[in-house]
Amino acid sequence: MNDSNEPGRHSPALLRSRHAAARVSNEELFFDLVYVFAVTQLSHYLLDHLTLLGALQTLLLWFAVWMGWQYTAWVTNWFEPTAIPIRLVLFAIMLVALVMASALPQAFGERALVFAGCYAVIQVGRTLWVLLALGKRHALVPNFRRILAWTSVVAVLWVTGALADGNLRLALWAAGVLCEYVAPMIGFRFPGLGRSTTADWTIDGGHLAERCQQFVIVALGESVLASGVAFGQAKEWALGAVLTMLVTFLGSIAMWWMYFDTSSKDAAHVIEHSDDPGGIGAKFHYTHVVLVAGIIVSAVADELVIGHGDHHFEWKYLGALLGGPAIYLFGNALFKRVVYGFLPQSHIGGLAALALIVPFASHLSVATVGALTTAVMVAVALLEAVWRRQSRAQAAAR
Repeated sequence: MNDSNEPGRHSPALLRSRHAAARVSNEELFFDLVYVFAVTQLSHYLLDHLTLLGALQTLLLWFAVWMGWQYTAWVTNWFEPTAIPIRLVLFAIMLVALVMASALPQAFGERALVFAGCYAVIQVGRTLWVLLALGKRHALVPNFRRILAWTSVVAVLWVTGALADGNLRLALWAAGVLCEYVAPMIGFRFPGLGRSTTADWTIDGGHLAERCQQFVIVALGESVLASGVAFGQAKEWALGAVLTMLVTFLGSIAMWWMYFDTSSKDAAHVIEHSDDPGGIGAKFHYTHVVLVAGIIVSAVADELVIGHGDHHFEWKYLGALLGGPAIYLFGNALFKRVVYGFLPQSHIGGLAALALIVPFASHLSVATVGALTTAVMVAVALLEAVWRRQSRAQAAAR
């Protein structure tokens, strides 16, 4: 990014200096609190709609929640959150996001327009503010003009979808999600505005890596919270209830271990030393949306294991009990592909092991299926940790 300090081009006080590593601020951590609520709302929505349609609806809502957070994380990578104007913008987005998250349970019902309108305000409003703050001559302006064009198109699709019903709403919102996820892949190419390259949005890689890690913590917090709430609501704290709570807790630890013990620090190193941090950051954007989705679905599985552990397995539980860990392993594998350049065999083996459970699941209890999936996740975490430590030891010995 051109970090020129020539007068009139921008307000230097609002932009982060590129001469020192950008650190995550208290303002950004405070901003994330509203997304703790949003993730909780998503997991509860899926728990209440354990159907194929409910899963698709939750997926679309999750994409919207993630885009609102992710684009803001990129903006605070460039702008200094401790500056009063940026701080106020963050708080304004936070307020609108809180209303959006509150409307989420009825996003496909009577509060569709509230949800879609809030999303449109966040995406378009933030981009407009950035353009005003940058002025006319800053190097980032052409890129944000293209982003504004795309977010405006997407806003129309979301608001129009909110005014429609049934499958038409679903289709319009899916089109909005598709536009917003394809746009970065093609450099935000837009008629009359040209195309951006990853060099046009050069970032502080360490900051973006840390922000993604913090969202993973937010999502894992929901998984732990789901286990705690479900355990607290159990009629009796008998041995069975304690064991199911232990199973879900070990599953959360395994997910944490797979991400933070073996790859998060390496990810920060890779993006910080990349010749194209903007390009790596875009890949982080796509891999984390899958990875965190797996955590959200796993939180639903945790509630099912504790609340319905003694029930006979039903196929409507399949997506949560096996789908959550599978999505997480797949997302984590893609993330490690970005970091290390290859897909870890432990994750591929874990996906195969989960697939082997499917034919027998209908003969088992919910708690037993949950215990088996946790065993797979723990095994993958252990194998990955051992292999990573051996690799580092061999590298140090050379």
